[in-house]
Amino acid sequence: QVRLVESGGGLVQAGGSLRLSCAVSGTILTSRSMGWYRQAPGKQRELVATISSDDSTYYADSVKGRFTLSRDNAKNTVYLQMNSLKPEDTAVYYCSAGGLGAFRKSDYWGQGTQVTVSS
Repeated sequence: QVRLVESGGGLVQAGGSLRLSCAVSGTILTSRSMGWYRQAPGKQRELVATISSDDSTYYADSVKGRFTLSRDNAKNTVYLQMNSLKPEDTAVYYCSAGGLGAFRKSDYWGQGTQVTVSS
């Protein structure tokens, strides 16, 4: 059974940093593309960043240059380093696992972790 568990969310002031982690079990991370989504209150879920199984990354324009997605295959964990946080980054952040290659669709989801950025 594939399971994704996010951690690292919290409350931070604008300009601060957080690192989200997504621990993956029940599958081999090297065979998975991964993505991070977020959903703010009253808004649709949006794709924030993805990483392919061969480590190619994509970032939404709203986070490009501030967020970095990486993976540690030995630990079966992916990370989302978030710097220069803004109040508009406030959302529940979800980790998602896709298939081999580029991230095209979500096969599995985590439960989400809340990120709140105060102004």
